[in-house]
Amino acid sequence: MKRLDGKRALITGAARGIGLAFARAYRAEGAEVTIADIDLPRAKAAAREIGARAVQMDITRQDSIDAAVAEAVAGMGGIDILVNNAALFTAAPLVEITRADFDRVFAVNVAGVLFTMQAAARQMIAQGTGGKIINMASQAGRRGEALVAVYCASKAAVISLTQSAGLNLIAHGINVNAIAPGVVEGEHWDGVDAFFAKYEGKAPGQKKAEVGAAVPFGRMGRAEDLTGMAIFLASAEADYIVAQTYNVDGGNWMS
Repeated sequence: MKRLDGKRALITGAARGIGLAFARAYRAEGAEVTIADIDLPRAKAAAREIGARAVQMDITRQDSIDAAVAEAVAGMGGIDILVNNAALFTAAPLVEITRADFDRVFAVNVAGVLFTMQAAARQMIAQGTGGKIINMASQAGRRGEALVAVYCASKAAVISLTQSAGLNLIAHGINVNAIAPGVVEGEHWDGVDAFFAKYEGKAPGQKKAEVGAAVPFGRMGRAEDLTGMAIFLASAEADYIVAQTYNVDGGNWMS
């Protein structure tokens, strides 16, 4: 018997990268999976590849969240696992941060997490069989970084939301926990690297090489390095774990 047999998972931002790695791992462990992403064609292609479903979700819009959750429930018959994976990154010196950039990042990384969690929790409560919610935080939520104030603050908020939601929802048998990755290889790092090239005067690729070399494990993480924790927190093995955020970062941060 597989660890997630009979479970139904909704994963946001799962058309690529970490979210798709989670979707693939959950399918291998026996779960039904619905990939939710703002890019529906890419989500459908990913879903076909792994034998999952796809729905469009813009987590900055409540109507889109509600419609996507309803479509996932209609397709799978319910939701037992939610992974809040969709996120945005930004960087700038403090004096150059714009209100528009702040609003955009917090709309996705904080409000999107909160209200997607709320919609899934309402469904889980109605089902009456509990559930698992996993939020994607970051090592950036554990500390400040000179050029990354907005993103760091948004991920600190995810950790805080995980704690509050975990304490509230465990009364319904819903475990809320989070994963805090470190630096993870992937196409998003091209954008991250470009920010540091701009503000630190580094050559393209230099920042990425530096942060990878600084990881105690000896390299940047890969999406597959995070799947073990994602499976564990979604499984019955994590039933007694509530409101925690786990670092999976090659030793970058200890807490």
